[in-house]
Amino acid sequence: MSDNYRFHASPRLTTSWEHFRFAKADGVATVTLDRPEKLNPLTFESYADLRDLLAELPHHQDVRVLVIRGEGKGFCGGGDVNEIIGELVKMEPRDLMRFTKMTGDVIRAMRECPIPIISAVHGIAAGAGAVVALASDFRVVSTSGRFAFLFTKVGLSGGDMGAAYLLPRVVGLGRATELLMLGNTIDSATADRYGLVSRLVADDEIDAAVADLARTVADGPTLAYAQTKSLLTRELDMPMSAAMELDAMTQALLMTTRDHAEFHAAFNEKRPPRWQGR
Repeated sequence: MSDNYRFHASPRLTTSWEHFRFAKADGVATVTLDRPEKLNPLTFESYADLRDLLAELPHHQDVRVLVIRGEGKGFCGGGDVNEIIGELVKMEPRDLMRFTKMTGDVIRAMRECPIPIISAVHGIAAGAGAVVALASDFRVVSTSGRFAFLFTKVGLSGGDMGAAYLLPRVVGLGRATELLMLGNTIDSATADRYGLVSRLVADDEIDAAVADLARTVADGPTLAYAQTKSLLTRELDMPMSAAMELDAMTQALLMTTRDHAEFHAAFNEKRPPRWQGR
């Protein structure tokens, strides 16, 4: 059995996705939300596809970083008003719970996926789109980028899809309270000042900036990145003693890897390390 499928079940990996574009090249996977005429809204089907892709992605041996982007004038306008909200008002509580759990599963999968995720935000990132960006490891935002956690604007809780868990940990409780309760739109400069932006770039520089960051991550020590992401996620709610123990165990494990030995060899040979992810 090949390494590609050694830890995968009987079904083969999905080769094409219907509800967004998916491509892989040189270690970089890209999801493109591609309904630009409606600002790339999410639907029942695209939520489900994202959830399932994120479960599969660690089994793609040729993927070391994921980029999420939107086609056209914006990143993602949130859930489709008619295709989702129009249907939700007709659903029974059982099906509503299935839907809300599914949307949360997307965000949880983003945080638990060992592969670093970059969101490329230009134009609006609203509602679910803002939470997808929030759940990413890096947010490269152009000057036209805007964020709106607008759930209360439609009469729902601002704490949707894990936003009330993640956002205070990124921007602090005061800013998160403002953003989630009022649902107002903030521009890229404000988002940067709040700490929501990883890199702020000009509109015409975002593709190059995303490509540069993706290349840096894809060419880097993937095991070290994966474990760092895991620790950042797992230790959010841990007491310090448990976090220190997990840090120690993780670091001791990584000290046995080929990548750690490769750094030592490269240092002595005065050359860049050749990371293998092993």
